Amino acid sequence: MTHFYFIRHGQTVWNVENKICGATDIALTELGHEQAIETGKKILEQGIHADEILTSPLVRAKDTAAHISEVTGIPYRIEQRLIEQNFGRYESTPRDGLEFHEAKKHMASRFGTGESMMQLAQRIYNLLDDIKKDEKTYILVAHNGIARIVESYFREMDNEEFSLFGIKNCEIRRYDF
Repeated sequence: MTHFYFIRHGQTVWNVENKICGATDIALTELGHEQAIETGKKILEQGIHADEILTSPLVRAKDTAAHISEVTGIPYRIEQRLIEQNFGRYESTPRDGLEFHEAKKHMASRFGTGESMMQLAQRIYNLLDDIKKDEKTYILVAHNGIARIVESYFREMDNEEFSLFGIKNCEIRRYDF
């Protein structure tokens, strides 16, 4: 495969409340459902062709993928490696908190009870290596933390840039291998 697409899930209640979702299973808002449907329409309008959608098992991503699939006809399936990072003690805390921003720069930290950036990078990099060898074109539907790791796979980032990186809900990004 030469490329794939990455889409962050639609808006959640905790996105609106500026809270870190992490591995906590938070549902989409009504707007989040609408964003997912509109994203499916954009995929059709932009002529994006994919063989399959791989999605995180968390409901916010799974529902986003299901809406996109319904609109586009592209089948979807759960890919466990796309689950969002477990941010441990930071889950449900403010997304823009200075302590969390600094903690994301410590690649081996597990945030008390969570998953380190290094562990997350290993599973996402392995997934990207696997799909790179495949003949299919994929759309990955996942989370902002996953988007950060995907971006780091393709370009060099210092710790500050890595910590600040993020994409909008239902943003479509193309990555070329």
